[in-house]
Amino acid sequence: MHVFWFLLVTMAVVVAAVTLAVVGGGSSPVLQDVEPERLTDPLPANRPVGRADVEAMRLPMAVRGYRMTDVDEALGRLGAELAERDAHIAELESALAGAQATAVTGPDLFKSPGEPLTGGSAKGGAQDEEDGR
Repeated sequence: MHVFWFLLVTMAVVVAAVTLAVVGGGSSPVLQDVEPERLTDPLPANRPVGRADVEAMRLPMAVRGYRMTDVDEALGRLGAELAERDAHIAELESALAGAQATAVTGPDLFKSPGEPLTGGSAKGGAQDEEDGR
């Protein structure tokens, strides 16, 4: 029975010593407070984000994974730039479709300057022959 009490007291002393060492109960703490990791190389603010920027980005780790504020900031920036690029692409595609439609239905710019821009030349030639008879 005395061995049980001895082991129990010894275990309590060891647990207390380890706890004090980890928490820093003395005048000189063993573990110092560390500044939390921050995103050291954020996405560039002065130019559009490129593929190399995204591949080079390393998010700092936190206790349970990545820091939510850094991840939210990076994803928000990427989402805004993708939306801007999608709008620009849609604008360019619309302009291209309009230019193609004009090219298909518009005047033939490759005719010689003496020919009329409207009407077929074959029909006009046959009409001229009938009038000349």
